[in-house]
Parts: sequence; structure tokens; C-alpha cells
Amino acid sequence: MMMEIKRNILLNPGPSTTTDTVKLAQVVPDICPREQEFAGMMKGLREDLLKIVHADPAKYTSVLFCGSGTINIDVCINSLLPEGKKVLVVNNGAYSTRAVEICQYYGLPHIDLRFPVDRLPDLSLVEKTLREDPDIALVHTTHHETGTGILNPIREIGALAHMYGAVFTVDTTSTLAMLPIDMEESHIDFCMASAQKGLMAMTGLSFVIGNRAVIEESKHYPKRSYYCNLYLQYEFFEKTGEMHFTPPVQTIYASIQALKEYFAEGEEEKWKRHTRVFRAIHDGLDELGFRDVIRREWQSGLVVSVLYPDDVNWDFEKIHDYCYDCGFTIYPGKISTTNTFRLCALGAIDEQDIKDFFVVLKEALHTYHIQIPVPYKETMG
Repeated sequence: MMMEIKRNILLNPGPSTTTDTVKLAQVVPDICPREQEFAGMMKGLREDLLKIVHADPAKYTSVLFCGSGTINIDVCINSLLPEGKKVLVVNNGAYSTRAVEICQYYGLPHIDLRFPVDRLPDLSLVEKTLREDPDIALVHTTHHETGTGILNPIREIGALAHMYGAVFTVDTTSTLAMLPIDMEESHIDFCMASAQKGLMAMTGLSFVIGNRAVIEESKHYPKRSYYCNLYLQYEFFEKTGEMHFTPPVQTIYASIQALKEYFAEGEEEKWKRHTRVFRAIHDGLDELGFRDVIRREWQSGLVVSVLYPDDVNWDFEKIHDYCYDCGFTIYPGKISTTNTFRLCALGAIDEQDIKDFFVVLKEALHTYHIQIPVPYKETMG
């Protein structure tokens, strides 16, 4: 008998809506994760992750960790900085700010090169900073800042990092397995993601994909963390095929199924689907009169950050709860200076789901007596 599972449409920036086949892949016989059978499954998973970003297995490898996407930022920054060198964080959003905070917690020398959250980084200033400080050995940025929906120019930043001899790490948590990425073309040494985002699997498994030679060189760098040390985890995988510490067993089964579904759909077709969803979100917002925060040509094609309307009856929590009760989850914004909410084109959804959502959102606006089209003060236009 098939299990009936209620389908919710998650328009938050992850975890994403999953297929029933991915959910049910977790229902498996119990297994000790130290069995060779399970180690073999993880080996295949690690190899498949490289294919997503077109990474040559002779040069790159993937290393698995238990945790959310933030663990990857922690791992890369604390593990890949040589003694006496600096991190440069190209920062125009909440997730690059998180990398800065990780530097602060470890007491690492760093430069927080900060730009407005609704603007692209100034590449001339990035180059000037690299040129003037030869101690910078690691450059980090976020590919897609989901707090706003802005897409950063990682190829250009990576080229600058390499021009000045730095390793380039990129937080691709909210783009990997959605927006096509090529490690070599984008000058990426290390990228990262977690299973619940683009793979449309479950929370609890994260991974770093990176340059094998740099990982092996990092063996000689200061050991700043035990659990979150990239070389230590890599070395254990290479010697045993296992995680150093207990892996999230059922989550790995779900991730393997999600990878099968990723390759079955195909990189191009999957991106086309996300793009259909994104356009449907914009169409629905435009019809109701909502405004974006980020210029559309700078948007990722995955997240729209929407300004609260200037209506005395607008109450995000009430709108959220109305939509939630109808099976749709919307998400608050992450811009400290502006009131916003977010709609995301992630997960196992298509444009019809978005059309259905806007029927519900329109009902919610009517229910709470919010003017349509939604009003904004002229000064905001």
C-alpha cells in the first residue's frame, strides 16, 4: 500500500519541497554506517557530487559533513587559511556576513569588504584590496545571497583571486544543483552546499567540493577545529571510505535518490524548470502590484525579495498563516533595514504550483482588506 503524504509547497529558501520518492528513500533496513556496503554508497555519492559542478575527479574531490550549510563555511575558512595569512570576504549580504562572523569567532585575520546588500560588489575595489595586501591567501564570497536574491559575479571575483595567488571559496548553498556551475570556468577552488537545497533532499548532510591538492597542503595549516577540519575528514574518507564521525544514515539514502532524480531530469531541464517558476513568481507579483528589492537583471532567478506594501492592514504573519493553512509556506526577509518577505523558486515545484499559490495569496489579501494592487508610497518608486 502506498503511503499518502500531504504535499506542501515551500516557497522559503530551503529546505525545499521534495518528491515522495526522496522522502520514502529514508525508509530502509537499519544498517551500521561502518559497513563496507554503506561506505560504497558514500563513495558513489561523493563521485556524483563532482559531476554536478563538472569537476575533474583527478583534481577535485568532495567531502561530506553532518550539519546545515553553515558548517561548510566554517570548515573552509578555518581549515584553508595558512598561518599568518588573511581572509578577504567580499560581502554584500547576510551569508557573507556569516563568513565574517566565523573569522571573528576563530580570531582569524580578515578583511570585511562590505558593499550594500542591494548592489553588486565593486570589482575594482576587490582588485585594489588584493593588490594592496599580499597577505590575503583566501577569498570568500556567496554566489547567491538568498536574503535578497542577488547573484554575485563569482567568475570575475575568482579570476581576481587567482591573479593575486589566493584560494577562492564560494558559498554555493543556494545555487548548486539549480543554476549550472562549472568549477574551472568560474575559477572556483572550493564550493559547498547542503542536501536540502538544490538537490531537493533532506537536512543534515552538507558537502564541500574542492581542490584535492589544496586540501592536502592544508594538512600543514593550523588546526583550529576538530570536528570541522577539512583535511581530517578528507583523510578519513580516503583511508576508510567512511566519515570520521557518525553520518546521517537515512539522509544519505535520500540524497542518493535525489541525485538519481537530478540526473534523470538533467541540468538544463532542471534550470529551465526553476526559471519557469521564477517567471511565474514575478508574473504573480506584478499582477498584484508588489515591488522587488533587487534590480531584476541582478536577480539570481531563484529568490525574489518583496517589499512590504504601504497598507495599514498589511500584517505578514497573518498573510503567512493564511497561506500556510492552504499548504503554501512563504518566508520573512533578511534585510535589516527594509521590511521584506521572500518567494523562492526552489524544490520539486513547477509553474502551476505558483499559479495556485497566487490564487491563495489574493484570497488572503481580500480576507484582510488589503488594497489590490497593493499600494506603495510614491517616494519608494
